[in-house]
Amino acid sequence: MLSLSRQIVARLLLLLPAALFMGLPPSVADEALPLAIKGYDPVAYFTLDKAVVGKPDIEFEWDEQRYRFVSAEHRELFKADPVRYAPQFANFCAMALARGEVHEANPEFWLVSGGKLYLFGGPSGWERFRQDLDGNIPKANDNRDLMRKR
Repeated sequence: MLSLSRQIVARLLLLLPAALFMGLPPSVADEALPLAIKGYDPVAYFTLDKAVVGKPDIEFEWDEQRYRFVSAEHRELFKADPVRYAPQFANFCAMALARGEVHEANPEFWLVSGGKLYLFGGPSGWERFRQDLDGNIPKANDNRDLMRKR
């Protein structure tokens, strides 16, 4: 009878981590996913024409990241067409990628061109990228694989 008790205890111990995780509120469980673009609302760049930090209670998970929004309406727009609103190079500077480098973007420096959102590390990246959009966009796309190595 003692060995049966040990088997039961062993099985319960195996199930305990899953039971604890399932009991967490969704917001705690979801925080395992990284926060996209430092919490800025990707839709705001298009609709408000400015960089705006989203609210922690208005989130949506897409492409293994958590996106935040200033309103439920923005979240619904993103849900309907995330490819349209998400930055072209995730959390990375478009100009750095065009140069074959990988640097984190600062969501305060951005550009919407051709219906696409591009983020930059700072004002100089934004200005250089704009000077040759037709050349820089293909170069950055050609270097997209560098993002995966990071």
